[in-house]
Amino acid sequence: MGIRIKELPEMYRIRQHFDITEVKDVSDEIAAGFEKHKDRISPGAKIGIAVGSRGIYQLQNLVKAVVEEVKKYDGIPYIIPAMGSHGGATAEGQKEYLAGYGITEQSVGAPVISNMEVEQLGIVEPDGMPVYFDKEALAMDGLIMLNRIKAHTDFHDVTESGLLKQMAIGFGNHIGAMAIHEYGIYGLAKLIPKAAAIIMEKTPVLLGVAVIENAEDTTAKVEVIPRELIEEREKELIVEAKAMMPSLPFDEADVLVVQEMGKDISGVGLDSNITGRILVRGEDDSAGPSIYRIVCLDLTDESHHNGLGVGLADVITQRLFDKLDLDTTYANVITSGFLERGFIPVIQKTDKEAILTALSCCNRKVTMDDARVAFIKNTLDIKELLVSRAMLEEVKTLNHVEVLGKEILSFDSEHNLELKI
Repeated sequence: MGIRIKELPEMYRIRQHFDITEVKDVSDEIAAGFEKHKDRISPGAKIGIAVGSRGIYQLQNLVKAVVEEVKKYDGIPYIIPAMGSHGGATAEGQKEYLAGYGITEQSVGAPVISNMEVEQLGIVEPDGMPVYFDKEALAMDGLIMLNRIKAHTDFHDVTESGLLKQMAIGFGNHIGAMAIHEYGIYGLAKLIPKAAAIIMEKTPVLLGVAVIENAEDTTAKVEVIPRELIEEREKELIVEAKAMMPSLPFDEADVLVVQEMGKDISGVGLDSNITGRILVRGEDDSAGPSIYRIVCLDLTDESHHNGLGVGLADVITQRLFDKLDLDTTYANVITSGFLERGFIPVIQKTDKEAILTALSCCNRKVTMDDARVAFIKNTLDIKELLVSRAMLEEVKTLNHVEVLGKEILSFDSEHNLELKI
């Protein structure tokens, strides 16, 4: 198959120790927040709770806690998917997405209603962009947005991924997401806040529940925000969220091997804030590490066969490719407008072939002594990782890194990696 390199370098397991702030009981935080704004929920009011398609830590507990607070103040809660074109851009697909996260009527105590129909609320001037909003959400007496505030994988600005995006793209459903993405990065960075302002003026948004996660991807903060302060607080919370983000403990690598990618891990499958690879035309790659080749071995079941972001890898396995549903993937890719992220990388039959192919194609003469190779589980979980001998001396000087010892890269009879990061 033309693979020049036939072996892999010695690998060492390391652990990163992050200073973290953690909320152990999210229900207490949510109860305290709702107590301050209990007058916003009228007895008998139908309250829609927006839930997206991201893998937020203890999402089921967060949703259940919000449902219980709505009931405490005599509101009638409903769960409404707010995820743009995800789930194959179908109502049933989005409902299945939530079920995959354990969000069902039985588990959280409120029915899940899903419908892709929208109504146009207005136009963002002077750009002429129409603003669409979910009809089920419009039928509610009140709405509560629930989302994580985090750095976006496509751009960086004063607001990125959070409550405003959930309003404009999440509740815009497929047509609303397409309307914003037609404007590219400008639409994401500049038009989302303007669309959200129209939404908050014309819809019954009551509160936002903002979540921040720490470097270990557990809950660091939960804040209940009144509608009129959502944009202001989101600008402040994104700064806090970025300060807590983890990072890889090196600046350069020949090959990064990622055991799994997925929509539950990052909106783009492989978080560009970790890999440094954005792959959006006109946008410079992020300030992350310089990685020459990225290998991805598998797709998470929670992705529901959506492989958006597969194009961020250089080499994938046949196993990953076989899990892709191109209709579902392309619905999301085409809506985003960033087609490169849906391009299919080089496919190899086994994990070992995929890794050796990447190492053979670094466009320099790689040796086992100088090969800079790292293995991670996924871009959400980088507390423990493997690094090659050439990188060990560099990373062991970092105060937050602990060297756990040498690791043997074992492969099964079909040449697939047995070792779990």
